[in-house]
Amino acid sequence: MWEPSQDTEPVQQKAPRWWAAPSRPAWEEEPSKAGLAGKGIALTIACLAVVFPLWIVIVTSLSSRKTIDEAGGLVMVPKGITFVAYQELLSGGQVTRATIVSLLVTLFGTLFSMTVSVLCAYGLSRSGSLAHRGILMTLLATMFFSAGLIPTYLLVQSLGLTDSYLALILPSALSVFNILVLRSFFMGISQELVDAARIDGAGDFRILWQIVMPLSRAVLAVITLFYAVGYWSAWFNASIYLNDQDMMPLQNVMIQLVQKQEAPVGLGQAIKTGQLSGLAIQMAVMVMALLPVAVLSPFVQKHFKKGMLTGAVKG
Repeated sequence: MWEPSQDTEPVQQKAPRWWAAPSRPAWEEEPSKAGLAGKGIALTIACLAVVFPLWIVIVTSLSSRKTIDEAGGLVMVPKGITFVAYQELLSGGQVTRATIVSLLVTLFGTLFSMTVSVLCAYGLSRSGSLAHRGILMTLLATMFFSAGLIPTYLLVQSLGLTDSYLALILPSALSVFNILVLRSFFMGISQELVDAARIDGAGDFRILWQIVMPLSRAVLAVITLFYAVGYWSAWFNASIYLNDQDMMPLQNVMIQLVQKQEAPVGLGQAIKTGQLSGLAIQMAVMVMALLPVAVLSPFVQKHFKKGMLTGAVKG
């Protein structure tokens, strides 16, 4: 019988390069050149459909009045960059105040919503908790049936929350969908870890803080982003619950600018005298409204697959 020589070195398989395509299953055929070209064209068109409008908004916000007048409106090709619009917006006044309001409402609202959602989801993930089934069914019912706008407004008014920043947080503080995603993720955590912690004398709050939450960073990051984007982009509650213009968040000020209802305090005279372009101000406010979401989203993107898909299919 033939035996390999001791001098023979085993053949080492080369590790796939980082740019190489992953190996395909046996039943999946290789894509054709036409298919690859079609996918590339489709992705390119989709990217341009997203990037091109953003490019126009940013370039217009950084253009002078002369450049905007020569372009006849929106600017596609920059001809010099000026930050006058941003300097005027952030120099004090209604836009600066509205930005601070939006930041504070987003910060405290997200903190409150996450605290209540995590506690609710953890309680519902424990099958032996008090009134577990009834509370879960009640939450599910609210996803399909709503009291409507008028009863909600009357409730907020009876609680004395009109013309209050709490009216921007409490009416939309919870999302049943987010609670269900958190609950499903918590139910997927090994019960043996929880039982071992209970044997060591840990209570529910300690188990939640030291075991459940560290293992749920992905879904917590995603849900936090959902709540933060919701608070930052919200405008409807402010439009019906607030009457004081000084309390309006940034989104409502942006709507007023885009609809040309009212120029922010301190900017109306500058626009009339020709120092600023009203269109540049509108685009600058849009950029300020989009900037936080655009900055935070890439940091949370890596958690979307694990956080959303794992939490959605379990339970």
